[in-house]
Amino acid sequence: MDTLRVRDAKDVEEVVRAAIASEQPLEIIGHGSKRSIGHAMATNAVLDVSALNAITAYEPNELIVTLQAGAPLADVLSLIDAKNQQFAFEPMNTAPLLGTPARGTIGGMIAAGLAGPRRIRAGGARDHLLGAHAVSGFGDSFKTGGKVVKNVTGYDLCKLLAGSWGTLSVMTEVTLKVMPKPEAERTLLLRGLDDAAANKAMTAALGSPFDVSGAAHLPKSAFRTRIEGLGDIVGQGEALTVLRLEGITASAAHRAGSLRELLASFGTATLVEDTTSAALWATIRDVLPFAADGALGAWPVWRIVCPPASGAALGTLLARETGGDVIYDWGGGLIWAALPPKSDAHAPAVRMRANAVGGHATLIRAAEDVRRSVDVFHPQAPGVAALSERVRAGFDPKTILNRGRLTRGAAE
Repeated sequence: MDTLRVRDAKDVEEVVRAAIASEQPLEIIGHGSKRSIGHAMATNAVLDVSALNAITAYEPNELIVTLQAGAPLADVLSLIDAKNQQFAFEPMNTAPLLGTPARGTIGGMIAAGLAGPRRIRAGGARDHLLGAHAVSGFGDSFKTGGKVVKNVTGYDLCKLLAGSWGTLSVMTEVTLKVMPKPEAERTLLLRGLDDAAANKAMTAALGSPFDVSGAAHLPKSAFRTRIEGLGDIVGQGEALTVLRLEGITASAAHRAGSLRELLASFGTATLVEDTTSAALWATIRDVLPFAADGALGAWPVWRIVCPPASGAALGTLLARETGGDVIYDWGGGLIWAALPPKSDAHAPAVRMRANAVGGHATLIRAAEDVRRSVDVFHPQAPGVAALSERVRAGFDPKTILNRGRLTRGAAE
């Protein structure tokens, strides 16, 4: 397979135009940390943007950072952490779940659009992408957005690029909003709740005036793997319902106390703080109980988004029917499901349950032969699929970019 390494946006234009002329589709990668998500692509050429790795500008006082798409995510997080800042949407590190090196890039973060537990309050990656430079499937460079929050006229192309998995353009540079890190973090732990009771507790917490920034439930079965650094928290082998509050120290402590009183009918909540709390939420963000090197490493993993009120019933039924394990995030609106190995990854059962409540499911981890036989991304309704195809064709009429990644059989 030919690997085409580019040095700048002009190189990207030339590579894409050559691909159009030869009708040769391109697979777009940074360091390839997420290549195993999606359908296998039928291409003999890889467009490698990892050399586009510069941090173009960082203005901590203005809360913005501009980066080339190949900039390593870990380096960027370290940079903004040194200024006590963060990406508020908590970008997921997929490396433990996929069993790949932790070498994700900023472009991959935006293209995948996978946000962490704080999305319930802060929004997703697309809500923090202020602007982008990219090369379309016509081989032309374009710019969208800018360096201020309110800078949109016409179509908000940033919203389209986030979560598009590289099928609309090759991003070369992005501008992102950063936020100050909270002074303090407090997490309440409720033990032993079943899925339905946990859903009620999370709903009560999120509907309270106490500004909860994370709500998740890990059933007892989720702890088949020992998680480093959290032995005192998860070592009791009980289901765990966790609720996070952030802010200045006095406020976080006061709200945690008030929330504990509100949830007293669900049991006595214990409290963890700051470093321990952060480690717990990183575990949930990166779905470490289902990590590739753990007890469930060979099991396919689904990411199911549904109305939070339906989450407990959906997860309970799916686990019971398949013998799998589930984790609830975003108050139950996001379910991670690790299901026993099967040739179709239990796709019919997953999709039936998701469709029944108006949700959708993505197969995040599975062997390549499984991903060839089932739809990785949730099939869209005909009208939505037609609109999506019109949008895609408006960026890439010859389907040069990541052909077949989103749709099974499209690469053939």
